Amino acid sequence: MIIDKKEIILKNGQKVLLQSAMEKDAEMICHHRYITSFESYFMARYPEEISLDVEGMKERLVSIEKDDKDFTITAFLDGKIIGDAGVTKIRNHMKYKHRAYFGISILKEYCNQGLGKYILDIALEQAEKNGFEQVELGVFEDNLGAIHLYKKCGFKKVGIQPRAFKLKDGTYRDEVQMVHIFN
Repeated sequence: MIIDKKEIILKNGQKVLLQSAMEKDAEMICHHRYITSFESYFMARYPEEISLDVEGMKERLVSIEKDDKDFTITAFLDGKIIGDAGVTKIRNHMKYKHRAYFGISILKEYCNQGLGKYILDIALEQAEKNGFEQVELGVFEDNLGAIHLYKKCGFKKVGIQPRAFKLKDGTYRDEVQMVHIFN
């Protein structure tokens, strides 16, 4: 589905356009995912694991556009992607249709500017309108800024997956599992 466009102003005064990523944005989305995975180990993949398959990304974006529940929220600053998020159903099976998963990436330069909060607020509002009863996510245990934001937006910690992530240096990080349940 396509969400309504919204212009926001970051804490630094810059104007950002939030809208759904479209097929034409596929190459920029691939590049954004590569850069954000390079900037932080908090992303699920290392840069070399990011698919730069632009055609595959185009197909994925068209599929999301046609979906009645899944959506993306992409932050554009002067035509450049600085943040990207998605809400997708966990599974299409009847027993799962009430659940959605949330993922987000923001360029390091634009962290702590309020962008994550704007995106998350829109994502939760739209997810509830789309009939989801809860939104779930997983976050690195040491990503304290993200955990703080999620709690601020109503997410509750529901569990820990020990050693969920193994880094290249051989160390492990637990994953904090969180859920936002709509009333």
